[in-house]
Amino acid sequence: MIRPSVAVRRTVPRASSGEPDGGLFGPGSLAWRIDREVLVLGGGTCALLLQLAHPAVAAGVAQHSTFRDDPFARLRRTLVATYAVVFGSRSRAERAIARINAIHATVRGAIPESGRAYDARDPRLLLWVHATLIDTAVRIYDRFVTPLGGDDAQAYHAESRQIAVRLGVPESLVPATLVELRAFMAGMVAGGEVAVSPTARLLAPAVRHPTRFPPRFVWDLAHLASDSVMHPEVRRQYGIPWSARREAGVRRIAAASRRLLPAVPAPLRFVPHARSAERRLRRSRPAA
Repeated sequence: MIRPSVAVRRTVPRASSGEPDGGLFGPGSLAWRIDREVLVLGGGTCALLLQLAHPAVAAGVAQHSTFRDDPFARLRRTLVATYAVVFGSRSRAERAIARINAIHATVRGAIPESGRAYDARDPRLLLWVHATLIDTAVRIYDRFVTPLGGDDAQAYHAESRQIAVRLGVPESLVPATLVELRAFMAGMVAGGEVAVSPTARLLAPAVRHPTRFPPRFVWDLAHLASDSVMHPEVRRQYGIPWSARREAGVRRIAAASRRLLPAVPAPLRFVPHARSAERRLRRSRPAA
């Protein structure tokens, strides 16, 4: 059995009577530091397309949602739930996790391409979705916000393990290190368990070009950050073009982003949920 790392125990405060409620993570955590950045949302396309690259996820989304008709609705629900877990009070985070688990309990069916049954509560399926979110956030933050040292990247992964467990992944199945998590992802792709299905290709346009305006080329530019951190084989299977020229362009964009970001005012740089959480803690601190 893999035990929670020291990083998890150190950075996840437990509120007690009279103490500010920092939720499941709190202001000293890597989760607050990384997930508060608006730029990390730039990896959303990557995470979502990686998730859909698992045939069972694609089937579940196609059969149990109106994603193709209203992709923004799913995005809003996902962000609300994610930020409630990361930045909400402990009780709000627990309620959000309970809602997610309740939804997963109703999502099951058969993959149309293979006829194989799927269940959203499948631990390996849950771990794949979890891994896409953690890996993408780390890669986007490291490239476009500020270089993230190995210890900090590992601490972010260690903190996130408790969420994976709360969402139904057995603790023994969650990789102990970020390196192992990425090895798990690479193995899923290399072994063919994750491969872009016809269903995923039908859903992909709703992710990459969800509206007619702005034009497609503007959406494609907006997805460059996500495309740059996507697993190359999955990117190829979706037919997303990539080249040395595009990679060089993204490197220049990333360098400019890292240089200019410190000058961006907090209301523009940090998501509202993070700023709201900080205000909540300030209000709850006893007066000196």
